[in-house]
Amino acid sequence: MGLRLLLMGTGEFALPAFQKLMESGHPIAGLVTQPDRTGKGHHQHVNPLKELALQRSVPVLQPAQVNAPESLDELRRLNADLFVVAAYGQILSADLLSIPRLGAINLHGSLLPKYRGAAPVQYAVWKGEAESGVTIFQIEPRLDAGPMLARISTPIGPKETSGQLHDRLAKLAVPATVQVIHQLEQGITQPLLQTGSEVTRAPRLKKEAGEIRWNETSREVDCRIRAMQPWPMPYTFLHLPGRKPQRLLVLDVDLVDTTSSDTLVATSPSGTQVVTKTERGQPAGRPGDLLVTQNQLLVRTGNGVVKINTLQPAGKRIMPAEDFLRGTPVTGGRFGSETEQETPASS
Repeated sequence: MGLRLLLMGTGEFALPAFQKLMESGHPIAGLVTQPDRTGKGHHQHVNPLKELALQRSVPVLQPAQVNAPESLDELRRLNADLFVVAAYGQILSADLLSIPRLGAINLHGSLLPKYRGAAPVQYAVWKGEAESGVTIFQIEPRLDAGPMLARISTPIGPKETSGQLHDRLAKLAVPATVQVIHQLEQGITQPLLQTGSEVTRAPRLKKEAGEIRWNETSREVDCRIRAMQPWPMPYTFLHLPGRKPQRLLVLDVDLVDTTSSDTLVATSPSGTQVVTKTERGQPAGRPGDLLVTQNQLLVRTGNGVVKINTLQPAGKRIMPAEDFLRGTPVTGGRFGSETEQETPASS
């Protein structure tokens, strides 16, 4: 017969696992998801979980406050054995968690106890982790702190963005979710307590986190650029003498080895062709300074240089840096924040 499941989720991270559960033979009591949102121009945002549930005639609940007394009464009437939660978007109260006889489990996109919070996938990429994964745990009132029931790891690719990792983790969670539910049904789970000393936080990202800090190391710049895709997107401003700052997205960079010779031949903001290096082998100059060499766009960072591969000027298409340079001479320019002092014109 299987367990009677109530699914709770809003984000697309939940979609592969919830789709599998709807095909698993377990009775689905319903889907609880966030209320429909209306964007600019009153366009309706698509909720793929709601669409999936309606296609399969699964009841859909969209309470604005899931912990409100009337919401709890509605959940009790569904008589579920287990709540399965993934990327839902509301904190669940102790009263809510006490409703199902087997409690509630959560599918979380990190290797807990690292990166508890709303943005675990982004933080793993941002902080340069070598691996990430999915943890399925029993939900307790404390944020992402319950005992772990399954933990699956995977390497983070050197070019992988948060969006790409998110989609991989969502698929990685599917077999583990099915296995954990089977173990709960059989009463054979082996919970593992989280170690408090290893706890790190991953709070919800703000838009300003997408601004590239060129004074960070080349590695940190690369990690931020990959972490901020698909939201809030990594951006900077191009400053050219006599022009207003131009906002653009930087979507892909390579780290440049600047230690192989004593000089780096390039066109610098001062117009010279040979850039002298410091005693540590790094190009002299300020972070954010632009260098152009052999149709390549290079940017100084806090400890070296990165090569821009792909970018998108505001209001234009995504393009290779080489195409951008053909239409926008950048000699005398630099990348930085919108409000930083304009680079003086070359004399």
